[in-house]
Amino acid sequence: MRFFPLAIAALAGFSAVSLHAQQVTPVVETDKGQVQGLEDDGVDAYYGLRYAAPPTGELRFKAPVPAEPWDGIYDATAMGAPCMQFYTPSGPVQTDQTRRMQSIFPTYGEEKIDNEDCLFLNVWTPDATSGSRPVMVWFHGGGYAYGSGNWPAYDGRNLAAKGDVVVVTVNHRLNAFGYLNLAGRFGEEYAASGNVGNLDLVRSLEWVRDNIASFGGDPGNVTIMGESGGGSKVSHLMAMPSANGLFDKAIVQSGPGVTSGKPAEAAAYAADILDEAGIATLQELQTVSADAIIAAARRATPAAIGFGRGPSFGPIADGAIVPRDPFLPSAPEQSADIPLLIGYNKDEMTLFLAAQPWFGRLTNEMLDTMAPQMGAQAVAAVAAYREMYPGYSPTHIASAAMGSRFVRGTYLLADQQSRTARAPVFVYRLTWETPVAGGALKSPHTLDIPLMFDNAAESAALVGEGEAPARMAAMMSDAWISFARTGVPSSPLLPEWRAYSEGERAVMDLDLEPVLRNDPEAAIRTLSSAN
Repeated sequence: MRFFPLAIAALAGFSAVSLHAQQVTPVVETDKGQVQGLEDDGVDAYYGLRYAAPPTGELRFKAPVPAEPWDGIYDATAMGAPCMQFYTPSGPVQTDQTRRMQSIFPTYGEEKIDNEDCLFLNVWTPDATSGSRPVMVWFHGGGYAYGSGNWPAYDGRNLAAKGDVVVVTVNHRLNAFGYLNLAGRFGEEYAASGNVGNLDLVRSLEWVRDNIASFGGDPGNVTIMGESGGGSKVSHLMAMPSANGLFDKAIVQSGPGVTSGKPAEAAAYAADILDEAGIATLQELQTVSADAIIAAARRATPAAIGFGRGPSFGPIADGAIVPRDPFLPSAPEQSADIPLLIGYNKDEMTLFLAAQPWFGRLTNEMLDTMAPQMGAQAVAAVAAYREMYPGYSPTHIASAAMGSRFVRGTYLLADQQSRTARAPVFVYRLTWETPVAGGALKSPHTLDIPLMFDNAAESAALVGEGEAPARMAAMMSDAWISFARTGVPSSPLLPEWRAYSEGERAVMDLDLEPVLRNDPEAAIRTLSSAN
């Protein structure tokens, strides 16, 4: 593979004004060749770096392998393609707010440019020529179905500049391309196929280990972090033998990965997808178009599934790559020395439910009728939230009850880890409410992301404008940077943050006036015993 020197490419592709406005970065020598990106307001940014070979053709559905070396200077001025997307809107109602959110979470835009050749990562560093900084590696949300490390909400420039840290965001195989269990149909050669998306994450961490020092990062101080599906990915990496030793701290945001998928169920789902795609031979498996596989997956997936209902994509406890459920019956011993920061947002489900026609229209009588249909613990959860939040509307009580799985999963994982770990566990609950959409979203899923990335100003579509989101971003980015540097979250804007234990269950409520509380949602936490 050969690349033109970046200086020549720049002269060919940019005007003189652009060249003066944005300078090139230093050339960095990686283990596969030289790379050069663009400076972003004082931060060296390297976009679209290959951390593995294109997973196409004979490498489709197989464990990632290192990229081939190249000659010349690799152009790291633009992000690599997002992986094939499998996005489904959470409801039929589309509003101006929905469109504004696309500016930071471009789910529709990425469907237009997705590609099977997608194993890229992005690096932001204050100075690629010197230093040994903490490294913060971000694994994106979107479950295991869609998303990428390219989303504007994940832009690492501000976090890198503020904290003097190196930020990395990662694209990896998703949906059928990352989690299609083909072992039963195509044999030992595809034994890893049900987990290759997570093996991509491991490969990205191997790349960090081997190369990040050349970007001014410390390979001996790596924090992995992620939200929603990204939090589940972090949880699983804590229990994967192949990831052992590749990171030093972990942050799980609104995505506790307590259990894994079951191989037999994943194999049955894979068989349905193969049948829909008309794939019967190895040659067809390797050559059918990526779009045809996505179309087949949609036909094989019942409508209106999600949140634990029906077949879905994700890692499986295959006894090897993922030896067992990550945090049942106990926390993984391999991560006993990994400090953990974990938490959730007070009103996770409003982000998804706002697209439902009934959102904002429920009455108490309608909620009483709906609750028994929402799951075994929903009636008790509704009663508990009515007592906890007497000022909530029936819509917001319903939303809280539907989101109680985030609460229960977070405390279950924190309990499991704190029982056996030698390193501390810290737990938070984001209670600050965004003013956007007239305040209807309260503290929704994803609200934490632009705050801990210190991207409040760039993410006004979600957090609003003014001093309040700026203060929350200052507070949370402080805490995340401190945790990455020392293993303890702290900020001048926070009280002392004590570690979590079963005896005390200290939880930091993140708000304009943050407070450390003991077991603030005990009534919901204890519902987990009935799961």
